Amino acid sequence: MSRYSKIIGSGRCIPEVEIKNEVFLQNTFYDVNGESTGKTTHETLDKFYNITGIAERRYAREDQKASDLAYIAASRAIESSGIDKESLDYILVAHNFGDVSANTVAPQLMPSLAARVKHLLKIENPKTVAYDILFGCPGWVQAMIQANYYIKSGDAQRILVIGAETLSRVCDPHDRDSMIYADGAGATLLEAVESKNETGILSHSVRTDTLNEAYLLWSGASHNPDFQNRDRDFYIKMHGHKIYEYVISNVPQLVKECIEKAGLELKDIKKILIHQANEKMDEAIAKRLFRLYGERQIPDDIMPMIIKKMGNNSVATVPILYDMIAKGELEGHQFTKGDHMVFASVGAGMSINAFVYQF
Repeated sequence: MSRYSKIIGSGRCIPEVEIKNEVFLQNTFYDVNGESTGKTTHETLDKFYNITGIAERRYAREDQKASDLAYIAASRAIESSGIDKESLDYILVAHNFGDVSANTVAPQLMPSLAARVKHLLKIENPKTVAYDILFGCPGWVQAMIQANYYIKSGDAQRILVIGAETLSRVCDPHDRDSMIYADGAGATLLEAVESKNETGILSHSVRTDTLNEAYLLWSGASHNPDFQNRDRDFYIKMHGHKIYEYVISNVPQLVKECIEKAGLELKDIKKILIHQANEKMDEAIAKRLFRLYGERQIPDDIMPMIIKKMGNNSVATVPILYDMIAKGELEGHQFTKGDHMVFASVGAGMSINAFVYQF
């Protein structure tokens, strides 16, 4: 008998406020030098949609913060698992900006989001250890990998893993890239199981590249030189083209490595649940991954996408995607007992990670 980490429950919080692309027609966009982009807003929106595949995204209500979204997702994960919340050994919350109140870009990082979630859940057990993980967009995947270590070592039996973000609060309204970002939270509950046969998390791979890549994503000032909060360096900034090159050059290879560590081939993988950052980029990742195996034909249902309506909510994209499929709420996609799947993400650091999971 061997010890494995198995997902026994999941939940999500998709905010109520829908923001369609047309909302950004009222924005004025500037380049990194604070000058006009030279394009009409209509042209900018058309190009944005063609590149990213994003038509709308969700924003948190003004009275909500990341910890509120995390709490909702966590409550639903606990409810779906049927366990006693007091039996949790750890609560791990992945995020990047903490709690950010509406109409401000100042992050609140103390107490940790995990502590805030434990408080909202009204968990009394002092042995339920709660802490945060900052690992860019791959934070939730990394938290799952870390949770797996706790479980495999025998240190934990049950761990709640959450990814939550309110990126709408740290977006520069004068930066075209701001249209990518969204809010949301996803949660999974891992439990230790003893089994003669492989199940749950089977392998993982992680890398961090910082020599030339550390500042491909960073926090900076508004592109608009006249913006009232110009000097507050909290807005998300990125070198989009360089990120694209980094991603398609490195993510497929890491996913292949992870599959091989599990003793599997690409043909054994039924689903690839990848960070929903950019539709065209994710499609390019799939093409390059299949080419590494000498394959040109990509199954239509292997890489489910929700970015068109959800946008990029960072650490929350993958757990939200998982929860939707697990609960039969994403048309054309389902999990079957015994299926092998890959969870993968990439983001600020730059970091890439993945794990292979048997349903």
